[in-house]
Amino acid sequence: MSGWGSGYVTDIAYRAGHYPHQSPWHLAACCLMAGVAVDQPGPDTALSYLELGSGQGFGALLLAAGNPTWQVTAIDFNPAHVAMARRMAADAGIANANFIEADLASLAEDAAFAAIPAADVVSLHGVWSWVAQPVQAGIVRLLKARVRPGGLVHVSYNALPGWQGAVGLQRLVRQAGLRSGNRSDRQVAAGLEVARALHQASAKHLRLSPVANGMLERFKTLGADYLAHELMNGAWHPCFHADVAEAMSEARLDWVGSATMAENFPELMLDEAQREIVAGFDDPAMRELVKDMCLERALRSDIFVRGAASITSAARDAALSDLVVGLTVAPGAFAHELDMPVGRISMGEAFYGTVVRALGDGPLRVGELLSLPDLAGHGRNPAELIAMLVGSSQAELVARPSADAGEMARRLNAVAARRYVDIAQLDRGLAVGSARLGGGMRCSALELFLLDRIAAVGGIIDPAPWVAELGTNLSPQQSEALRELMIKLIQDRRHAWQTAGLV
Repeated sequence: MSGWGSGYVTDIAYRAGHYPHQSPWHLAACCLMAGVAVDQPGPDTALSYLELGSGQGFGALLLAAGNPTWQVTAIDFNPAHVAMARRMAADAGIANANFIEADLASLAEDAAFAAIPAADVVSLHGVWSWVAQPVQAGIVRLLKARVRPGGLVHVSYNALPGWQGAVGLQRLVRQAGLRSGNRSDRQVAAGLEVARALHQASAKHLRLSPVANGMLERFKTLGADYLAHELMNGAWHPCFHADVAEAMSEARLDWVGSATMAENFPELMLDEAQREIVAGFDDPAMRELVKDMCLERALRSDIFVRGAASITSAARDAALSDLVVGLTVAPGAFAHELDMPVGRISMGEAFYGTVVRALGDGPLRVGELLSLPDLAGHGRNPAELIAMLVGSSQAELVARPSADAGEMARRLNAVAARRYVDIAQLDRGLAVGSARLGGGMRCSALELFLLDRIAAVGGIIDPAPWVAELGTNLSPQQSEALRELMIKLIQDRRHAWQTAGLV
């Protein structure tokens, strides 16, 4: 790691990714679910969005490309990240995104700060628990000065006590990795090698900790460029919710709920005895601490509002009923059984089967779904319907049902396909942009490649000619296997692509 980073990983870029919780459309819906009044973005809203710690800027670009009337400002400490984001914006012809290199510890006092627009929505993904206290203090000053009354702030962070059983694992990986004297991605690989050897040797704080065991297993699926930023920052520290909420209160921000939809429904998270204990406290911080003691969540994704105001149940239901949802799975592939913290739950066929069949013809307003004549087995609760469909990743909120993917989003998708698709990582998690959705939709690198080819030729064809574009040194057997994989992916994901207006 280079010295100017002050312990923050700067020698390799943070992996480009898409995090749906950062979307203003998603955050506003979650606020309504929590009973908080917010201004839901409209199709032509002139919204100001600010991302702090934007990495390569892919998420910010997806929002800018999917919402031409928005002004997106993204700030990052690493000049390499900012340079990558600016090049991508220029290549895709995206003019409503501005990328700024700045130190968040001192930006609020910098003269350049005055040019940053007041924000309707701010998002910090992961940053809070990766930076030192002076940077956190600078973030709070920035939020206090730049978040408009009624504005939303999203903060995701490594959470306690969920991380407690793996704090030693992080320290071990970092300390062992630093002694290898290599680049950060190689350091984290070296540190994980030591951790896995100790795990095999039955080290008590690794072998006996379910959290550490789960983390080591999960780390096998994540790239070193991601893990270096997750585990190797010098100021890394997980946080209790109450401490984050107290810091945000200095910026006059009130905690209102979770950006993870299901977490706003205690019946899905806690058993009856646990809910009874939670109900014994009026203090939100105490209620959240009790919840966190009951749940295995190492990451929290919290929403704060500057000047939170409650909304009546009738007004909340009316606002949620006006939202539009569309399936991202084929109706026949819809999963009616879900594993939740409270246990395995069933999305009853009598109710959700009817909803899913109706959505098979295209996106619909939530109010229209709840007015279907043959629904049975559930109360007609728009919050629950959205949380179960979108929260299970089987549907998306659809910002502009009558729009297509949009020209800016198509250009960004083409640039992203050229930049990020690699034959060696076809299952890498990425996203595709859509004006109909108002942002990004998760997809694999192979899926992004296919959508770029489909857009170029104007439709779906036999993908055989595309196989050679991905890998010139494939054997005939490998080429045929890749072609079959493409055909299956087109079949499996066609419904999601149609919902997003991509085909």
